[in-house]
This record gives sequence, C-alpha cells and structure tokens, in this order.
Amino acid sequence: MLSSPMLVLGPLVLPWAGVIVLAASLVASLVASTLHDRSARRAGLPPGPHAWVLALLALAAARLGFVLQYGREYAGAPWTALDIRDGGWSAGWGLLAGALYVLALWLRRNPWRRPVALAATVGAGLWLAGTGALQLAQPAAPAALPAWQGVALDARTVQLPALQGRPVVINLWASWCPPCRREMPVLLRARADNPEVRFLWVNQGEAPETVVGFAAQQLPQADVLLDQSSQLGALLGHRALPTTLFYDARGALVAVRSGELSAATLAQHLRLIAQPPSKE
Repeated sequence: MLSSPMLVLGPLVLPWAGVIVLAASLVASLVASTLHDRSARRAGLPPGPHAWVLALLALAAARLGFVLQYGREYAGAPWTALDIRDGGWSAGWGLLAGALYVLALWLRRNPWRRPVALAATVGAGLWLAGTGALQLAQPAAPAALPAWQGVALDARTVQLPALQGRPVVINLWASWCPPCRREMPVLLRARADNPEVRFLWVNQGEAPETVVGFAAQQLPQADVLLDQSSQLGALLGHRALPTTLFYDARGALVAVRSGELSAATLAQHLRLIAQPPSKE
C-alpha cells in the first residue's frame, strides 16, 4: 500500500498524514477550550492548560516511540532525534500517551476531566476517520515502475521497467538543493548496507557537465542518471526535491517520501519494500 501521499499547494508540498494530525489537533483544542470556558464560568475556575499539554504530550510520545524503534539509526547522531522534519512518528505511542493523560485526570477527579476526555475523543476520532479516508482514496493497484529510460554517467541506458525483480529506490535530486545534498550520505550508507536494493539518483533538470562534476565529489560509484528535462519527476507527479520513491521487487510503488530523509526514516521505508509481496 502506498504511504505518505502528498498535498501539493503550488511550491508547498505537505504529507496528508501530517495535515490530518494538525487538523485533528486544532479541532480537539477548540473543543477543549470551548468546554473549558463554559465550565469555568459555571464553577468559577481559571482555564486549565490541558488542551495544549495533551497535544504536546501525544506528539512527544509519538516521536519518542519512533526514535526508540529506530534507535540504532539515531545512535550515531542522537541530536538528530530532535529534528522532526524527517517525519518519523509512532501513532500508537501518541494515542497511548493521550489516553493515559485523560485517565490520570479522571483518577484525580480533575474538574477538567470531562472536557479533556471529550476533546481527546473528538481528536482521535477525526484522526482515525481522516486516516481511513486517506487509505480508501488510494488506488486499488499501486503504480508500477514507469516506462522511462535515463542515461547514466558512463553513457549506459537504464530502463526502469527492466529493473523489476529486485527492490528499487529512486531519488530525485539536484545539486542546488541543500536537503538533497544533506541526505546523500544517508542514502549511500543504505546502499552499502542493502546490496539487494538498487539505488538510483536521477538528477532533475541540470546540464550533464554540472552533474558529472558534482557526482565525482559527492556520489562516487553511485548509479546517477541524467534527466535534463525533469521528465521523470513530471511523469511521476513529484516535482518537489528531494523526493524518494520506493518500489518493491514486483515493481510496485510502495512509498514516497518528499523531503529530506534521515537514516531512521530511510530504514522505515526500506522495511516496506523488503517485505515479501502480499498474495492477492
């Protein structure tokens, strides 16, 4: 199943999963604030901080769960666990933390326990409904490796459909793109650690001499392909850079990541294409 579909707003590319979480959090906070105000007026109590505390606790727990799951990838640079731009979250941990917070309020008979419980229920319900709708909106059959061919730096022609039979990772990049450059060492290490996976770096829109000079320094021995007209990005519907696409051994598109990859989020996506194909 294809993960991380994107909402494209001009040059802005946002993962739908993140948009759903943000919308659910905002609605839940609004519900909690409204009920807090009504309860405060009736009981003469000051408003509590529970709405935003609950949201922050759930997000922190979701991040912690992901970091612990991929602790080996963060061990070499533990400070990168604070960089949430890599998109690594564990939804189960977030939901559990929120439930425990609400339970604690009830056990302590906190006056805000009912408004917070209702707000948490509304937020979780919206998130589950949005996630379910997102899954239903995905195509029944995943996209296949496109009928595109590129020229490698050694003048070989590489046809993408011919790569079916082993997992393939396609990275769309450009030398002028800072996050593209930052994630290159992560991708190179992953290629060395996963020889069964074919990694391709498809440059988007740059002249051959620019790509050759850059690749000699930053992508030694990598499978770099030229795409001067950015045809592959347009064909796949992904113009944001960097974008990384993950295909399983059947040639089916399993996941897309727009934005910089960390070692942990790359490991997460590689697990998806390493799984044996489901029998349908």
